Order: sequence, then structure tokens, then C-alpha cells
Amino acid sequence: MQACDCQETELVVNKAQTHVIGAGLAGLAAALRLAGADHVGPRRHVVLHEAAAQAGGRCRSFFDAQLGCTIDNGNHILLTANRAALAYLDDIGSRDSLIAPTTARFPFIDLASGETWVVRPNAGPLPWWLLAARRRVPGTGLGDYLAAWRLWRASPTQRVGDCLDPASPLWSRFWEPLCVAALNTRPEEASARLLARVLGESFVRGEAACRTLVARDSLAASFVDPALARLAQRGGEIRFKKRLRHIVFGAERVEALDFGDESLPIGADDRVICALPPTAAAALIPQLTAPGDSRPIVNAHLRLSAEQRARARLPGPFVGLIGGTADWIFLRGDVASLTVSAAEDLIELDNDRLAERLWHDAARALDLGIGAPPPLRLIKEKRATFAQTPAMLARRAPARTAWRNLFLAGDWTDTGYPATIESAVRSGNRAADLVLAAGSR
Repeated sequence: MQACDCQETELVVNKAQTHVIGAGLAGLAAALRLAGADHVGPRRHVVLHEAAAQAGGRCRSFFDAQLGCTIDNGNHILLTANRAALAYLDDIGSRDSLIAPTTARFPFIDLASGETWVVRPNAGPLPWWLLAARRRVPGTGLGDYLAAWRLWRASPTQRVGDCLDPASPLWSRFWEPLCVAALNTRPEEASARLLARVLGESFVRGEAACRTLVARDSLAASFVDPALARLAQRGGEIRFKKRLRHIVFGAERVEALDFGDESLPIGADDRVICALPPTAAAALIPQLTAPGDSRPIVNAHLRLSAEQRARARLPGPFVGLIGGTADWIFLRGDVASLTVSAAEDLIELDNDRLAERLWHDAARALDLGIGAPPPLRLIKEKRATFAQTPAMLARRAPARTAWRNLFLAGDWTDTGYPATIESAVRSGNRAADLVLAAGSR
């Protein structure tokens, strides 16, 4: 559970204010950028409103009584290509809280055959690693990788499955896990252009752009707690348990925010950033075009015994899993965490059966033997991200709205990037920059 030394205070009324609605990473990024900016004109007071009792949104940590330790709601990997997210961590002073390898390595285990391999891009922009069998997926050749050029030639309506061959040995061992991890959408329906964008910012740029980074201690310790502390240090105000019930609109601007127990007037120089999920934003903002379809993610956290932890081995902090139920397994201390993205086939499955399947994956991946499972906590997020299909991408909203003092942020807005931490931070930065630009005119 993240801690914050800031105290709720009375709203500052003698300064122009920006109200940021939602304290997920998009809202945190926007609030931090505004509070730390060198303003043109009067200093702007930042008020961050959050419906829950904690910040972080889908990037949060909490103490789980069943396991007896702090766990994350899910698992997140950053790439060194994620410049906005890394700049955010630099701003809050927590970049050193990530585990950062010196080279790019993507290890995999085929749970059915026991085969292991590591995808290892080379330094520099020329992808000579595709010519080295020891750096590629076993059983693949250069042509399997060069087929990716079709993604860049795709039309806005084409899917990954329209461009890449499902019969290729690279499909199940690289393209599918990459697509599901990056887009939380199966390649048969995921946008080809969006996957091309991910590849263009990472693998195409060489090893230096696709090194992986994961939180060493917890998501809250890396992304949330330091952000709240920095925001308070900059004079920002944080108000928890404040759910926005209604927005009062005038002809051209937002006039008031109704939180149920209070209504806050929005002055002529005030601004509002709505950093809520798409369904919540669409419920508050008339005629907002937003993605309406979503995809779930399932996570399982297992607390290993001392004997199991001593036996558990992974060639890094995480490994991709092929041929099982889970897509990835992470190991942090004595907690093993498994992630299943695009989990629409599992979200309604009985928890006991699902736990059994995921424990089986963990036992095989960590070479623990099939015995009684350790304490396990399942977390199902039914609407983890919007479905990143061509149809839903066409519904991503811009940061500007029809009201001159209202802006949007969120990983679902039109950042040009998948709904990830990177997209959330980019959206918050963009909304904050529009507020600053509006204030300077």
C-alpha cells in the first residue's frame, strides 16, 4: 500500500487551478508536469482527485493477507525505448528502483517440450542477430523475421493475422507472445499498424532500445509513492475518495465539477484534465468517442516456500512461457507471478480450476515438481485495456475536447502507442502541455 505524507487541505482559491481527475499514471504524469513547469503567467495550482483510497489505477501494489506480503495487481515490463515512462521515473527519482540488465534478452521456455531459448538483438541498427541461429527462436530462419515488413505496409483495417503467417514457426514462439504482451489482444484481431509501431520503436532500433526493465520491489515503490511525494513537494494537492459524479458544461467550457458531497466551480482561468478509463470518461462527457470494447488480464501470485524458492531458477527476472496457460512468469524474492493477457477465454473460469492450471505452469517453469500448490492469489481484471483492434483504434479520442478548458488523458487516448505505461505517461504529458499552452495565450 503506498504511503503519502500529504494531507488533504482546503482548495486554493487565489490561483488559477488545474483539476486532474484520476490518479492513475496518466493523471499522475499530468499533475507532475503541471506542478513542475515554469509557467508563463500566474502560477497554476494543481489538484488531483481520485475516487479510490490510493493512487496508481491499474499500476498499484497492496498487502495481501492471504499471502502475507505485498504484491502488485499485475506485472509490467518497460523497454528502454519507453522514453516518456523513463523520463517520468527520472523526474520522481525512482529510476534506480528498476532491475535494468546491461543487454537485451528475452528468454522463453516451451512448457510442452522443455526447450529453452533466448532472443537476443544485437547492438546497433543493423539487425545482424537475425543471421545468428543462437540469437533467434529455434527452427526459424531469416525469412520468418523479414515477413514483418508486411506490418508496415498494412492498411488501418488490417490485423496482425492478415499480415503474418500463423503456420510460421515464429508465430507461436515470438509474434503471438509479443503481440499479446504489447497489445493485450490476440494477433488474429489486433491492429497490424500498432504492432508495427511497437517494433519500430524497439527491435528495429537495436539492442539499446529493447532492454527490459521491471520493478525491483513493487509497482507502488517505483511508479506511485515517489510521484505522490514529488507532487506534494511541488505544492500539488491530492484528494482521495473523491469520485466525480457529474460535470456541469456550459456552451464552451466546463463550469463546475460535482463530487456528490461538494460542487467545485471552475473559474475562467481554471482547467480540467479527465484522466479516467474510457467507459468512465464517456459516462461523464457528452458524445465522447471512446473505445467501447475491452480485453481482460489474469494474474496469479504464488508465495513459495523456502524449499521451493531454493529450487526455483529463472534465467532472469521473467521468462516467456509457450504451450501453457500463462504467457509470462516473474520471480521476485519468494513470490512467483504469472500473467495471462487477452484472457477472455479464462476470465469466467472457476477460480480453483484456473489456479490449478497456473500452478502447473509455474511448477514446470521453475522445475518445482508437481505437488501441493503454495498459497496463491488470483487477480482478474475484466477491462484491463481497451481491445486494440482496428475498429477500437479508430475510436481513440484526441487530448483536446469540444470544451476549451477540458482535456483528456489516459492510455486509451490517441497517443499512437498501445495501452501501456508508456502510453499513459505520454497522454498525461500531452494534456499538461495543452493546459500550459492554453494558459500562455
